[in-house]
Amino acid sequence: MSAAATVNKKIGLITTDFEVFGKVQGVYFRKHTQRRATELGLKGWVMNTAQGTVIGQLQGPQGAVEDMKVWLQKVGSPKAKIEKAAFRNELPINNCAFRTFEIRR
Repeated sequence: MSAAATVNKKIGLITTDFEVFGKVQGVYFRKHTQRRATELGLKGWVMNTAQGTVIGQLQGPQGAVEDMKVWLQKVGSPKAKIEKAAFRNELPINNCAFRTFEIRR
């Protein structure tokens, strides 16, 4: 990785896809995820899957994305029971593709 790419990764914007496993449906997980992502200034989306997981995409400053990843792994909504969270396709980006953080149905 070039020095410029290293700097961009530390202070720039990144995107990552996520999937959260456990008791994460029917416990207001999406609403709490939207609230926390908005508090952190992140853009993207979250939705339930037919498999009982919650998936989504996060975009924003690397530090805020890292904070949100910890939240998705360890906190979630008050009644959630998170087994694990998986993150894929993490990449530096120049601009966010979304205006807000939305709940998709």
